[in-house]
Amino acid sequence: MNIFKYTFLWMAILFTAPCLFAQTNNNNEGEIIYLTKKDFLEKVYDYEKNRESFVYEGTLPCIVDFYADWCAPCRMVDPILKDLAQEYKGKIIIYKVNIDKEKALASAFGIKSIPTYFFIPVNGDPQASAGAMPRESFVKVVEELLLND
Repeated sequence: MNIFKYTFLWMAILFTAPCLFAQTNNNNEGEIIYLTKKDFLEKVYDYEKNRESFVYEGTLPCIVDFYADWCAPCRMVDPILKDLAQEYKGKIIIYKVNIDKEKALASAFGIKSIPTYFFIPVNGDPQASAGAMPRESFVKVVEELLLND
């Protein structure tokens, strides 16, 4: 009987140990987060509930990139955004919304050209910019708008 007890104990330790020591990254810090409409409503702005004014749902400033896979300027900027996500890890969040998959979301914000970026500080009004931007421009917006709260 004791051998079954110890075997069960070792099996429990063997299967749960990786879970105990694994690092979880629930908010994907340092990574780009791809949003669906549902995610956008929860993490960025629930425009269905708050029609009168913009109410940011997040705790860190963010950049929302409205893009498409077929868009050459979007693909050119993607490595810059990945680099910035790492550089500003824990300070800002970078989200991406695929306009082909999230047509209702793109339509709700009147996205007419891509890439379009929303820069959203924790406090204050979001700002938008259309068209590919160089890294220096992103850094300037992050430093002056998003982190200068």
